[in-house]
Amino acid sequence: MDFYEVINSRHSIRDFADESIPKDIMERIVRAAYTAPANDHFRDWHYVVVTDKEIMKNVIEGVPKNLTVKDVDAMTFISDPVQKESYQIAVPKQYRMLIDAAAIIIPLMKKKVDILNPSCLSDLNCYASVWCGIENVWLAAVAEGYGCNVRIPLGNEETVAKEALNIPDDYMIPCFIGVGRPAETAVYTKQIDVDYDTQIHWEMF
Repeated sequence: MDFYEVINSRHSIRDFADESIPKDIMERIVRAAYTAPANDHFRDWHYVVVTDKEIMKNVIEGVPKNLTVKDVDAMTFISDPVQKESYQIAVPKQYRMLIDAAAIIIPLMKKKVDILNPSCLSDLNCYASVWCGIENVWLAAVAEGYGCNVRIPLGNEETVAKEALNIPDDYMIPCFIGVGRPAETAVYTKQIDVDYDTQIHWEMF
């Protein structure tokens, strides 16, 4: 697949076919993370790949399972119809989009600074770097014919996952990545159109 075709084909996939991913392909997908720019040049990220359904259940035990569209409407106050529809599609699938995936990939980054209470923008360098790696994983999955979704842990979800996987306390989970073959009936959320002429600037704002 052409590079720009990969980029333009990247979507959040929340509906997966019942199909596993060969280990050599999965390893190629995850290794793509390590070509991302690293703020400290150490690339000391770790990735845990979980394909066993029982372990996957333990990892995401903290993720809400039965949210409805009515629940989404009650917890969000969104007026834009495209954004509202996206939330109504995505939020109720948060558990299913992970448990139905062929694998859950868990990126790990060392807690070198308190990124939730940064003293300056540079404190977020490590967080920015790990997310560059996550994007690489996503694009690599698309290039291999698969798709991904991400969920950023809320509440006790990170604690539950770390306990399930014996992850040391000095590591942080920036997100859970569900990866697999998109189902033929996969629902794609609409995107708000970008006006490139007004949002891309030359020389000055």
